[in-house]
Amino acid sequence: MKKMFIGMLGLLASNFLMSQNDGFTTLELRDMSAFQSQAGNWQIVGGVTMDPTVDIHHENGEAESKKKKKKNAVEPRAVTTTSGTGVLVNLPSDDKKSNLLTSWEHGDIELDLELMLPRGSNSGLYLQGRYEVQLYDSYGVQRPKFSDIGGIYRNWESDPETSYMGKAPLTNAAKAPGLWQRLTISFRAPRFDASGKKISNAQIVKATLNGVVIHENVEIPLPTGGPVQNNEVAKGPIMIQGDHGAVAIRNFKYKLMHDLNAELMDINYQVFHGTYDTYEDAEAATDAVDQGTQQELTWEVAKRENDFVLKYQAVLKVAESANYTFSGSFGGQAKLKVGGEEVARGWRNFSGSKQLDAGEYPIELLYFKTRSWIDPFLGLSVKTPTSHDKPLNAFSSHPSSVSAVAPILIQPEGNKPRLLRAFLDFEGDRDRRITHSIGVGAPTGINYVYDLGRGNLACVWKGDFVNATPMWHDRGDGSFKPLGMIQYLYMGSPINGTIKSNGYEVDAQTGFPTFSYDSGGKTVTDKVYAEGSKVIREVTVDGLSGSFEVTEGSKISKMSNGMYVVGDSEYYIEVLSGQSAEIKNEGGQAKLLLTIDSSPIKYAIIW
Repeated sequence: MKKMFIGMLGLLASNFLMSQNDGFTTLELRDMSAFQSQAGNWQIVGGVTMDPTVDIHHENGEAESKKKKKKNAVEPRAVTTTSGTGVLVNLPSDDKKSNLLTSWEHGDIELDLELMLPRGSNSGLYLQGRYEVQLYDSYGVQRPKFSDIGGIYRNWESDPETSYMGKAPLTNAAKAPGLWQRLTISFRAPRFDASGKKISNAQIVKATLNGVVIHENVEIPLPTGGPVQNNEVAKGPIMIQGDHGAVAIRNFKYKLMHDLNAELMDINYQVFHGTYDTYEDAEAATDAVDQGTQQELTWEVAKRENDFVLKYQAVLKVAESANYTFSGSFGGQAKLKVGGEEVARGWRNFSGSKQLDAGEYPIELLYFKTRSWIDPFLGLSVKTPTSHDKPLNAFSSHPSSVSAVAPILIQPEGNKPRLLRAFLDFEGDRDRRITHSIGVGAPTGINYVYDLGRGNLACVWKGDFVNATPMWHDRGDGSFKPLGMIQYLYMGSPINGTIKSNGYEVDAQTGFPTFSYDSGGKTVTDKVYAEGSKVIREVTVDGLSGSFEVTEGSKISKMSNGMYVVGDSEYYIEVLSGQSAEIKNEGGQAKLLLTIDSSPIKYAIIW
């Protein structure tokens, strides 16, 4: 009977949990068994589409209006689902609108999930059921507040002692309604002493939305509005708001975290002065100028900022058997041995892992520095897949603000766009580098990169302009990195035939460029500019024939509103001109083609 009971528990768990990978557990969303009972507004579906032109709160009214105009017209729907599994969706109604709580609780946690919101919708994700991270259709908002997506919501207490006013996200990284958005959160639960008194606040260590940091090291001193209970605890469930608006969630992963029980003991050091350029020279250094013991690792025992070698020997004590990852950050070069085996070495930083059982292990750390233009610093930390980083160095040896290189960030100035020629590593891949490209950054935070060699848009993004450090620091490699929420489009030419760039002309009023290139004996002009939260492209291809490729992706579908959704609901294309369109599947990719005629091609990219 006992074996049968254990087997049933294992079967139940497998219904909603997938095998762990790097410490993460994935909710498979085959059924609702990962959650507590609810009114029925929450359900598991196989797929979901959301019409970005239909407001979830005005759906019926809009549909009625259209019905009067055209009797047989299909009523537009904000949310449409298909049967199956893998997606959790909330479709509240007047009589079914309960919040959803997980059947499990958490303290420290790392969350990674994707969400989709219809136009005008409002929901929220409550850490421990008490601290709300807002989920809201904030597309196009210029100055986000605590009530916008990613904001930490306020509470509604009037007493200053118990009032919390919330925290706006650092930037608005929201995508358009109906697109999948990725949210990650690293959360530390409040801490309590033996008597139950709170000794430290809940904290969002880091949160990102669509790859953009929206919070970092933010304390939440009190529960926010609408908690499952208005108190603070060591553990509580995830709660997703269900009484405000529709929301869909998929790829829900979490990792329960803990503080690592590990320490360095018996730390001994030797200091050598002189120029040592290689690991071999540094290891062979003799005639130490100083030696002694320390409580923590620090470079400061070198007593000079350059031309030195530090050799540390210590004992690492760990309390659990796990795969340990060691990360180093330093000005110069360093090498680490654990248990007599080299784990990592590197210039400025390293990372390496080693499986360790609970116990004690000898540690050897070699750090040497011969470049005067780099500041001296030394940091070493260790973690397991489910633990927080444990620093093993003194804070003064590696302050949190230390950086090997001060970033070179470029922004538009004034009310005109900024143009900057540079290489672009498409999707961050050096092997797909675009060498004839130019970045265009608008003061409104709508930016793009144009591929001059192919006559095409490579990517668009919202937020800050570019990080030019790779191009201008030291000898540089000619490239920059877009900042903000980026959407890559495709590599390739939109028309058949050879392209010869004629450069570009800048509009004196708007500051946006119009690009020009020759192909097939004809000249093509390509005007690309920001309009609101969109990028608009107007192409004149008079005299050419064939097709113009607007974009490509793993799949492209035409929506009922006439727009096209690209990839796995990644972005939209709205064709604004009258050319006939075709979706062509070729080589595992879908392409959106417009038939070239005598009129200009015009379309919007919405993401």
